[in-house]
Amino acid sequence: MGHGRAWLEDVGSEECHGRALWALGTGMAHCLDVGRRKLCARLFERALPASRDFRSPRAWAFALMGIHESLSAGPPRPEAHEARAALVQLLKTCWKDSSSPDWPWFEGHLTYENARLSQALIQAGAAIPDPEALDLGLRSLEWLVSIQKTQAGNFRPIGNNGFYVRGGGRADYDQQPVEAQAMVSACLTARTTTQEPFWLPEARRAFEWFLGRNDAGLALYDPVTGGCQDGLHLDRTNENQGAESTLAFLLSLKEMQEASL
Repeated sequence: MGHGRAWLEDVGSEECHGRALWALGTGMAHCLDVGRRKLCARLFERALPASRDFRSPRAWAFALMGIHESLSAGPPRPEAHEARAALVQLLKTCWKDSSSPDWPWFEGHLTYENARLSQALIQAGAAIPDPEALDLGLRSLEWLVSIQKTQAGNFRPIGNNGFYVRGGGRADYDQQPVEAQAMVSACLTARTTTQEPFWLPEARRAFEWFLGRNDAGLALYDPVTGGCQDGLHLDRTNENQGAESTLAFLLSLKEMQEASL
């Protein structure tokens, strides 16, 4: 048990490290202040080598998204290209080891921010280019869309109260705002990459989850406070309006607005 707990803590640390790379790469690409962009670049370069030792697929995906942003900022960075290729290969290996016709996924379970794995491969596959990675990203995202859609046509993310283990039952609750955000972003990435009309309505479906097009028919975004409630339960919303949930809504709103321009 002690070894298992230590492994989980290591994986959590890896995923935080991956998120940090993503944030730093985004800062390199989009921060308006020159000094802060340079600071992001220095920190990114120092943090990047550790990504080679990650064992978590989500850490790989977060790091890949940070690398994608960093490379858009220029100038070319050979070490970033090398790390991207290595992380893409790791995700491709996971796919080959875990996927089957009825379970086209990278792991034997679906947990949180699942769409980020697909999104990372779509971005990297298009940029390298690596047609196999791009295809796996699109195929996995299309499957994820199909299993997170109700008969009524609403977005229903995998719930965090048990998640979804292959061969077992899936948890429908508690539904989390970050899941809707991840799906919005991934579908819009797929749309930009492929120009296929299929993806924009799927992004809109996930975004409308925030506004009440969900299992309970309850809006999570509160226009009075500007906040977003922390989750959807069977018959109610979580009344807390945390920073992560509010940012999930605002970032989704921004991406949807940009997609409509």
